[in-house]
Amino acid sequence: MRTITMIILHCSATRAGQCYDFGECRRDHIRRGFQNIGYHYYVTRDGIVHEGRRLSQVGAHCKHHNQHSIGICYEGGLDINGEAADTRTKAQRQSLRTLLTRLHREFPDAIILGHRDLSPDTDGNGHITPNEWLKQCPCFDALIDYEDLEPIGLFK
Repeated sequence: MRTITMIILHCSATRAGQCYDFGECRRDHIRRGFQNIGYHYYVTRDGIVHEGRRLSQVGAHCKHHNQHSIGICYEGGLDINGEAADTRTKAQRQSLRTLLTRLHREFPDAIILGHRDLSPDTDGNGHITPNEWLKQCPCFDALIDYEDLEPIGLFK
């Protein structure tokens, strides 16, 4: 098994009210030249957790961070106007919590964070702030939402 240091959350950047299911995401990734969907898990609006790449396989979801991470994407992330928004349904929130709890038990030292949290620290102050994000994905603060599942002492 690979060494896992991060669990990186993504959104599909799909507008509210539009469908972008697992199969469609997988086909798009393959069209872009990937061997399979780039994520290890994909959570559709109905809360179903679809397995993508095996955990033993390196993902293709976050440049420079795939080797030691697990990628999870939820369907959504944009409001009806195409603006970044936390569009997770109740079912998605429950499924993500269950999945992350299981993964935290298996990889207790892995940090759970959003794709945006891996943007470059352009001002060099040691903190990634909204003005430095390359993208807003996953359109919510994963570090706060899953703080209780972070490695012991991470926020102390």
